[in-house]
Amino acid sequence: MSQQTSAVLPGAIADALRADVIDAALAPGETVTEAAVAVRFGVARSTARLAIEKLVADGLLRREAHRAARVPELTRDDIADLYATRSVIEGAAMRRLAEDGAVPADALVAHRGIRAAAKDGGAFAALDIAFHRALVAGQRSPRLARTHEQLMGEVELGIGQVQAHALMSATTIAEQHEYILAAVIAGDGERAERLAREHVASARDALLAHYDTTHAVPRTAPTMEG
Repeated sequence: MSQQTSAVLPGAIADALRADVIDAALAPGETVTEAAVAVRFGVARSTARLAIEKLVADGLLRREAHRAARVPELTRDDIADLYATRSVIEGAAMRRLAEDGAVPADALVAHRGIRAAAKDGGAFAALDIAFHRALVAGQRSPRLARTHEQLMGEVELGIGQVQAHALMSATTIAEQHEYILAAVIAGDGERAERLAREHVASARDALLAHYDTTHAVPRTAPTMEG
C-alpha cells in the first residue's frame, strides 16, 4: 500500500462510519469496535483505529479508557446546551453573511438537494448538515467558523436524530432555510439572525420533546391492600 493510499483510507472509512451514524444505521449507544471496522472494510486494525479516532475527535463517537468507542446518546442537558450554543454561533454567522448579502454556492446546492428530498422522500440529514456548515464557513470570521466546526460532530448527531425519528420534515426544514436565505440576500442582518435562531430552536424543541417521550418514567398502577 502506498503512503498516499494509507493516508486517505482512514479518512474514507471515517466518512462511511459518519454516514452510518447520521443515518442511524449505527444507533445511539451502539459500539464501534476496531475489529468490526477492520473486518467490514478489509483493513488492518491500526487503520480502523485511525478512522475511529477521527470520529471520536469530531464528537460523533465517544470512547472511555479501555472500552470500545460508541455512538453517543445525547442527554436532555446535552441537547439544550448544544443547541443554545449552536443558536448563538449560527445567529451571529447569518448576521455577518447578511452584511455582505451573498449566499455561499455550496449552501445553495445543499438547499436544492433538501428541496428534492422533500419531493421524493429521500434522506436529507447530510444535506442539512452541508447547508449549515457552508453558511457558517462562508461568512468572514474565521474564528466563528472554527468554533462552529468544533460543534459540528454533535450537531450532526442531532440532525441525524431529527431525520431518523421524523421529528421535522424536509419540507419544513427547506421552508425555514428559504426564509433565512431571503433575509441574507436582502441584507437584513437582524432578521437573518432571528430566523436562524428560531430555526435552531425548532429543532431543539423537537429533539427535547422526543427525548421526554422516550425517557418518560412509566407510572405504576396503584395497588389495593387489605
